[in-house]
Amino acid sequence: MESLKTEKNRSLEVATETDGVSLRHADDMLLAQLGYKSEFKREFSLIETVAFAFSIMGVIASVSSTLTFGLESGGHVGMVFGWLIPSLFVLTVALSMAELASAMPTSAGLYYFAAKLAPSEYSALASWITGWANITGQTTLVCSIDFTCAQMITTAVSVASDGSIVLSSRATYGILLAILFSHGIVCSAATSVLARLNLFYVFINVGTTVAAIIALLVISDTKVSTRDAFTLFENNTGWSNNGWAFILAFTAPMWTLTGYDSAAHISEEVAGAARAAPIAILVGVGATASLGWILLIVVSFVTPSISNLLSSDLPLPMGQVFLDVLGKKGMLTIWSLIIVVQYVTGAAQGVDASRVVFAFSRDNALPGSRWWKQINSYTQTPVNAVWLVMLIAGICGVLGFSVTALNSLAGSAVIGLYTSYTFPIFLSVIGGREKITPGPFTLGRLSKPIGWIAVTWVTFIVIMLLFPPGSRTTGSDMNYSIVIMGAVFVFATAWWMFSAKKWFHGPIINVDGLSVGEKDDTPGESVEGQISSS
Repeated sequence: MESLKTEKNRSLEVATETDGVSLRHADDMLLAQLGYKSEFKREFSLIETVAFAFSIMGVIASVSSTLTFGLESGGHVGMVFGWLIPSLFVLTVALSMAELASAMPTSAGLYYFAAKLAPSEYSALASWITGWANITGQTTLVCSIDFTCAQMITTAVSVASDGSIVLSSRATYGILLAILFSHGIVCSAATSVLARLNLFYVFINVGTTVAAIIALLVISDTKVSTRDAFTLFENNTGWSNNGWAFILAFTAPMWTLTGYDSAAHISEEVAGAARAAPIAILVGVGATASLGWILLIVVSFVTPSISNLLSSDLPLPMGQVFLDVLGKKGMLTIWSLIIVVQYVTGAAQGVDASRVVFAFSRDNALPGSRWWKQINSYTQTPVNAVWLVMLIAGICGVLGFSVTALNSLAGSAVIGLYTSYTFPIFLSVIGGREKITPGPFTLGRLSKPIGWIAVTWVTFIVIMLLFPPGSRTTGSDMNYSIVIMGAVFVFATAWWMFSAKKWFHGPIINVDGLSVGEKDDTPGESVEGQISSS
């Protein structure tokens, strides 16, 4: 074990002192020590990795998609503080994840972390739980992003036609399928193409957000007072308790601040991954939370009537905000850019989700793993995994026919992702941290207290997201998160009990540790087993 730690630290030292070729070699050596051979080209730089993590959260598009949550759950207070409070707690999750990603930079990410941090007798089960939770969250997040992108398009059509054309749920679903198909093509591209696209993503994302903030502030003739913008509370939910109504506003930032684990999932495509991944996670979360809060404060100031926004015929109230302030032409101009932001956000999330499917399949943990773990010989990307993600997202999109579609999809994404985020953190704070060698980024003595705050917060949020939007509900307006998560839980549990526990042993090594470049097609032993034998 000590020799393993020494070799790992030596690899990191070499990485900081040599040129790009040696840096990539050091990354591959570290990956081999974690149990995997390098199968991707390392063509993401630090800047491109940060851009990827940031782009996947798409500030302006995410705020536009989820403004309803704040408007209903507190009005001005819901928009401003319903975003700020969760953002501060999410930072604790990001800090803990960054520490783990720095120590173990592999595309297996969270479920690999769980396997390494859990007691050896529970390693496989911990990996199984984390992996299935993450994949569920990843695929429903792809669906929810692309679904709101479809809603943005229907909003633009309605405004452009002065309300004479109102697209149906069927049309919205058709647009969703078209977006998913196009994303399948984009996400199948070579790594070098994806890396360069992310710089474009950031430019559009940040540029549109800043342009929206300036336009709303400068052009708006009607602004509420500072007191009203920050303290005026309105309960427009179906709950009589104002405190609980306000808490439901937390859904918006929790859904927006997801996907930053992408920096870990593409770490096998990143040069200097042990440093780049944690930086990307923290910069992505910090920048998105800050810009989102500033934008919502501005929206709060330029919104004289919450009820008028909620009664708008447009699918997304944010469209009405821009229409009221900027007029038809101005609204369509900025809205077109927001659609582009949401589109590229969905593309980035599609890449992330496909890498998770690939990694989990590489360890034979999904039905049909032999297909999903294949790397296309031309693009050197997991093309089959990409199309599986798009297929599942398309099936989940059927929820678009429900009036609470976004509640259900967003809730499922947040529950799945944050469960997978915090389970490894929980294992770390109860003693698992002693089993790993810290990477370049470490929290030191603050690791446990920050970790416990993260675990406690997510436990609360997961319970909250299972509740319906109102105290009384019917089949058409219920929160289907519990149905999605329940179905996955039943399937994964049954498969584990009757089959998987006999053959699934957690992440499987596919190198012998002597030569990174050697092909090894023999069945591997689990990572936990490799470390125990070291």
